[in-house]
Amino acid sequence: MATYLDKIVAHHRDRAAADKRNFDDLIAATRAMPATRGFRARLSAESVDRLAVIAEIKRRSPSKGDLNPGLDPSVMAGVYESCGATAMSVLTDAPHFGGSVEDLQLARGACGLPVVRKDFTVDARDVCDARLMGADCVLLIAAALSADEVVNFHSVATSVGLDVLVEIHDEHELEVALAAGATLIGVNQRDLVTFAVDHDRAVRMAAQMPSGVVRVAESGVRGADDARRLWDAGYHAVLVGESLVTSGDVCASLKDLRVP
Repeated sequence: MATYLDKIVAHHRDRAAADKRNFDDLIAATRAMPATRGFRARLSAESVDRLAVIAEIKRRSPSKGDLNPGLDPSVMAGVYESCGATAMSVLTDAPHFGGSVEDLQLARGACGLPVVRKDFTVDARDVCDARLMGADCVLLIAAALSADEVVNFHSVATSVGLDVLVEIHDEHELEVALAAGATLIGVNQRDLVTFAVDHDRAVRMAAQMPSGVVRVAESGVRGADDARRLWDAGYHAVLVGESLVTSGDVCASLKDLRVP
């Protein structure tokens, strides 16, 4: 049975197959872009004595529906920055998450935080698009890509000045990420078939990552207790969306995550 990830990736692969833009022209266009804000470097610097937080701008999800469909990306970005977020993640997938390129550009333009484009990268032109829309980092989901694609897209991203967050779920995908040269790796604790969150997954995977890798825990981070456990396991950062965009007090929720 096809998972929600299979269906979303199929949609994006169909879109990529219909894209007739010239890859070399896109690469050339990236050369005119200003320098990025250094996503990985910011996480590394701010996680010296406390957990860094990548705060996500997320309107909806396939599993839970609307979360905060009317949020203003500019306002939310300002709140995130003033309340201590280290970086931002912005959904740009429209049909499944209600995001847009405009959301990313408005959020980034409203603050000084570095931004990862949260989307389903399935083509090298998607990597270029992330750079051209103003992102500082691009997401590669190992479960959605072949090992060769992870290597290729990671290489393209670094060549155009982007940091790369490679998302994994298990030991095999960790091997794929490391073979691609990844130095920023996220462990998604959510099962892509059942949607269940395994809070032991990130702890298990952290112990297998070499030093020099900036480690990010994703999904199911509910508050200070979860954050502290992940910090103790060796994580540098957490990526948190749902609990922030639905919080009645975003500042308090963010500060709870900045353990110890």
